[in-house]
Amino acid sequence: MNRRRVQDFRNRRREGERGSAAVELAMWTPAMGLFIVAIIFGGRVAVGHQAVQTAAADAARAASIARTASSARSAARTYAAATLANQGLACVTTNVAVDVSAFSAPVGTPGVVWATVVCDVAVGDLGLPGVRGTLRVEATMASPLDTYRERKR
Repeated sequence: MNRRRVQDFRNRRREGERGSAAVELAMWTPAMGLFIVAIIFGGRVAVGHQAVQTAAADAARAASIARTASSARSAARTYAAATLANQGLACVTTNVAVDVSAFSAPVGTPGVVWATVVCDVAVGDLGLPGVRGTLRVEATMASPLDTYRERKR
């Protein structure tokens, strides 16, 4: 008799659990979807930071080997744009600022050229709650000028 009660209890428990897998799936699916979108968002931000840092380094280097301040600005903008394109980063807006004040220092004085690249990366297409349309990514890099090279303003 005791075995029969245990068997009846097991049968009732199984009948009461029908549909529980569907309910659990319905509960976990939105959470997993949000988790996957958050991972994609993090990847896009990481790739954006890496690409902008590389563009800033290339811009600073290109500016530091130029002969004049105006050609340094032009070279920095050209190299930053080319690097961002090579990295496959599509910026909504891009701004390249170059500090070439070291070109006015006399020869023999150490100088540094600074390049700042700002890129607005589109993230609104992910549909992540609380995330606006673009994310601003910024990097600043420096490159030294040759101390004894002739400098022209």
